[in-house]
Amino acid sequence: MISLKRKQSGFTIVELLIVIVVIGILAAIVITTFTGVQKKGRDADRKSDINAIYSQVEVYFAQNSKYPTLANLNDSTWRDANVKGLTDDAIHAPNSTTALAASGSGTDYYVYAATPANCDNGTNGDCTGFTLTANLEAGGTFVKTGSNN
Repeated sequence: MISLKRKQSGFTIVELLIVIVVIGILAAIVITTFTGVQKKGRDADRKSDINAIYSQVEVYFAQNSKYPTLANLNDSTWRDANVKGLTDDAIHAPNSTTALAASGSGTDYYVYAATPANCDNGTNGDCTGFTLTANLEAGGTFVKTGSNN
């Protein structure tokens, strides 16, 4: 006897929807994980930059008995002459072209505050301390203070 039923092949709509939902969930997990890894990487760069700036500023202090001003550190000609190991890249936060700032709360720049306030290594007196700060994407701040503080 011949069967009148036709053999159907393929996937049902329900099966396809289940597969699409599972792929979507996996993609969301991967994207979230990748974003977290990128943030940690940029935060590691921030810490490395702050440590590099700190080291160079301390070397300058050891040679000159004063810390540089913010204007000094942002001036590439001054940096080339006085802190040769400090590159333009080191004073810029990851994915940013903004140089060191006097204050702020974003992750796009580093904050350098020489003390006492308004010191200029001239008529207003020498800078005898400093604080370097980087705001981290993962939360919190990374802070280094001068050894003379």
